[in-house]
Amino acid sequence: MRVVLSAYGSRGDVEPMAALAVRLRALGAEVRVCAPPDAEFAELLAGVGVPLVPVGEPVRPLMHGVAPPSAADLSRLRVELVAAQFGTLASAAEGCDALVAAGMAQVAARSVAEKLGIPYVYVSYQPIALPSPHHPPPPREGLPFPPDVTGNRALWDLDARHLNELFGVALGTQRAAIGLPPVDDVRGHVFTGRPWLAADPVLGPWRETAGLTVVQTGAWVLPDERPLPAALEAFLDAGTPPVYVGFGSMRAPQDVARVAVAAVRAQGRRVLVSRGWADLDPDLDLTDERADCHVVGEVNLRALFPRVAAVVHHGGAGTTAAAARAGAPQVVVPQMVDQPYWAGRVAALGIGAAHDGPVPTTASLSAALRTALAQGTRARAAAVAATVRTDGAAVAARLLLDTVAQGRRPKSA
Repeated sequence: MRVVLSAYGSRGDVEPMAALAVRLRALGAEVRVCAPPDAEFAELLAGVGVPLVPVGEPVRPLMHGVAPPSAADLSRLRVELVAAQFGTLASAAEGCDALVAAGMAQVAARSVAEKLGIPYVYVSYQPIALPSPHHPPPPREGLPFPPDVTGNRALWDLDARHLNELFGVALGTQRAAIGLPPVDDVRGHVFTGRPWLAADPVLGPWRETAGLTVVQTGAWVLPDERPLPAALEAFLDAGTPPVYVGFGSMRAPQDVARVAVAAVRAQGRRVLVSRGWADLDPDLDLTDERADCHVVGEVNLRALFPRVAAVVHHGGAGTTAAAARAGAPQVVVPQMVDQPYWAGRVAALGIGAAHDGPVPTTASLSAALRTALAQGTRARAAAVAATVRTDGAAVAARLLLDTVAQGRRPKSA
């Protein structure tokens, strides 16, 4: 069996696809991944023996340029990405048996699968991205909801109209070029009536919603056996467990590294700062007598998080799940999209604190840390860790093979 997987976004979008690819290969499938041409993703996929099919522009420069892209830039990039996906995905999926796509940016994927006559699966990494009267839609860049629209159903209707405005013309143009009829509901077309949800049922539960059959597999976790760098091991061994601070791929708040270091020190703790895509740098003299701060690049979080006192982060689905699996208390400082949801889930589960707003001060982060570092929070985090599933990618891989097999059966079967 041959499968093409497609994701466009940051590491949190691409790494789960790498996890699924590993599980599919273990079951004998041939897999390739369509993703942005960032060097980080090429290295990530090469490390697990999966070829990268580059599509669109690199993501890191878009997210961390001198200034965020303008509305005009985003509009141009959307049109270009849809066109690039129609070309690249069609070529990559030729001769394949299934196509799996993650995220709303995958506007072309279902059309390509339709043209090739192969099964298509849409996957979301968070429940709130899927329409439901139980929660509002996540915000979309440049498309705020009017303050007088407050009901969840009304907000989801407006969200559907927004997505038609964003992608409708580009999708219709490309579909017409390959002989397919127009689509009047872009979101419904991309999501289908049976999307998959690659999120843990405890961390991100799905509530049954009429008209949508969601298949929740659990989060897709990439195996990682890399040892921690020697300098990091030495720092961990030299004192009490530190507080980890990292904002992943986000454009982090200005001066957040210095603020975080001050807040952690105010709790009498050592601090470990992850540079991330924002290239966080606390600008400290790391050779001072205290030697209580260490800065790292990209490391194995599965090996690191069980050894820290708490995790301060942006609230990405992957980081939230990694900290929860490790039983590490969390402080989530949400920046955008689904991150306020994950912050709320951390607080609701009692495994950490949700910071109020995206820009922390030393005082506000100190207050959140006091909650996270409390003994009761750590006990609760350990209890929840025991319930978090680790087999999501394996479940999804078997399910995909079953889906393809069912599609090959004779109609009379």
